[in-house]
Amino acid sequence: MIEAVKFWNEPNNKSHWAFEIDPEWQIFGNMVKLAAAAVKAENPGILRVLGGISPIDPHFIKKLENHGALENLDAVAVHGFPLDWNLWQIHEWPDKIAEIEAVTNLPVWVTEVGISSFGAEEVQEFGLRRTAELLLGRVDRALWYSLYDLPRNWEATTRHREAEGSSYYRHFHMGLLREDGTPKLALKHFSDYTPEFGICQWFHFEDHRLDNAIDWLRKLGVKRLRTGLSWADWLRPDADKWFDHVMKKLEEFDLTVTFCFTPESRGIQPHHTSPPQNIEEFADFCVTMMRRYA
Repeated sequence: MIEAVKFWNEPNNKSHWAFEIDPEWQIFGNMVKLAAAAVKAENPGILRVLGGISPIDPHFIKKLENHGALENLDAVAVHGFPLDWNLWQIHEWPDKIAEIEAVTNLPVWVTEVGISSFGAEEVQEFGLRRTAELLLGRVDRALWYSLYDLPRNWEATTRHREAEGSSYYRHFHMGLLREDGTPKLALKHFSDYTPEFGICQWFHFEDHRLDNAIDWLRKLGVKRLRTGLSWADWLRPDADKWFDHVMKKLEEFDLTVTFCFTPESRGIQPHHTSPPQNIEEFADFCVTMMRRYA
């Protein structure tokens, strides 16, 4: 069942929001404000959460508050990857949470935290256990990213590939399972922390991993699951059949569903990170998803 919805994903990251078009995030703030109000009117019992920010930046939260974007939200979310991309150390997690708590009265959720096995699986194994020690009991929600490695023939959702160099390839090694579904060292520890520790797993359109993922989530004792429903995918042929299939399969979990990604035909620029030409269309998509699945 859906317990929470998130509006967008990493809006202060160039990989997910084209802020050269919207440098003060005014369009984004208005879009979230409108969508949150629409979802609240449709189903006030569903928690409404700001899309997880990355980097963790209290000034960004204040900026959105000044735009009125937090008015109808129940929580804000952050993402952190201190052993891979962030310029802070893993033991600083409590301090990073406190930075956000200092600028908002809303609860802070950690809806993506992960460690790549790019260098060594032992690093991921250590990182999982240390992350659990630091976050469980400290925040209302902590979700590990991710269950599966990203398939090598897919592209990571980033617009920094050339600038990242070898760091780009860390995106492909964030799973507890390898691309072929075989376990890594960290997997054997994950059930020590469930059901408090959840999983964030994005399922692509017609994703071949869905059924196997559900089997693993059950084995691991996962109750809380975050995934996404893409506005861009909703305009594909037969999207309703795929969305219905996914949501039916996942109904046993406490779902946090992220609404994101602009259809190329609806963006100011023809790209999924673009602000939409009409923010009401994003709000309409959110309401459509609520009526269909919540």
